[in-house]
Amino acid sequence: MQRVWVVGRTTTPFFQRSALARPAALVRHASRRPVLQLYSELAKTRLSLLVVLSAMSSVALCPLPTSVPTLLATAAGTALCAASANTLNQLQEVPFDAQMARTRNRPLVRKAITPLHATGFAIATGVIGPVLLWTTVNPTTAILGASNIALYAGLYTWMKRKSIYNTWVGAVVGGIPPLMGWTACGGPLIPSSIHLFLPFSATPPVDLAIVDNALAPFALFMLLYSWQFPHFNGLSHLVRGSYAQAAYKMLAVLDPRKNALVALRHSVLLAGITTVLFPISGLTTWTFALTAAIPNAVCVQAAWRFWRGGSEREARLLFRHSLWYLPVIMGLMMLHKQNVDWFQWVGLRRKEEEIPL
Repeated sequence: MQRVWVVGRTTTPFFQRSALARPAALVRHASRRPVLQLYSELAKTRLSLLVVLSAMSSVALCPLPTSVPTLLATAAGTALCAASANTLNQLQEVPFDAQMARTRNRPLVRKAITPLHATGFAIATGVIGPVLLWTTVNPTTAILGASNIALYAGLYTWMKRKSIYNTWVGAVVGGIPPLMGWTACGGPLIPSSIHLFLPFSATPPVDLAIVDNALAPFALFMLLYSWQFPHFNGLSHLVRGSYAQAAYKMLAVLDPRKNALVALRHSVLLAGITTVLFPISGLTTWTFALTAAIPNAVCVQAAWRFWRGGSEREARLLFRHSLWYLPVIMGLMMLHKQNVDWFQWVGLRRKEEEIPL
């Protein structure tokens, strides 16, 4: 028998009374949660976090000092720029996303949010992000952030149905956030010199030799640029049927064999970037070349098997390897950063005191 509470002449079931007795603040909070979830889906939070991580890795590798407010502003501004670009991309692709199984559940496709609402979110994040970077970091970083919004939501999105080279444009988009982290610390985007840090050579003064070295920002850009190909080409092979259905011009659809070859080519290039370009630019020590050889060997082998076999199983394996490869490489770069004594940093080794002359 249902238990009721008698209030005057009305009878209210207990579970209804409990709902009515909830504080108004909790009800308002519950109503906001779906909206925040929709914003998260529009921004593609996981992808945006990866973008922020790549920018922060450059901040960590740059030898120039930076403040906590600058660090936080760079992360927030980069995240807002990525959110705007992703939302603008989805606004343009609603009819095509509706045709693909993996994108049918996006908020604009299922009409969980109106295009006008999503446009307002894209404009707000697209304005606040660059303005935040301009006012609290520097104009160069803000221009890079705004340019990435235009490149991703403009040229890249348009090219997806026009040319297979959209993937190469998308790789450029992925390579810009590390440059944002570099310039946020005051590193020049186009340095005036090239300095080679050769093995077993004396380490020159870091502040000048690395910061004013054209190889440093080039290495940061190339790492994320080349990583896009084994990562995306493996994924696109798995969903090539959906891309074909939506009439996207993808290499995995038009030439699966070449799609796998491009993934292999850039996997090998990644090995060269991490084991040669990074140490020779001075961003890391040459020990990094040895430790990075192991994850590089695993990914090159996976890319080779994907090229030789071309099956979905091998494509999935390469894609999964690409997911852990990037954070592992970034972690190793931090570990082998030039002129950083981690034993001293954690207090296991005492700093040598300067001897007065």
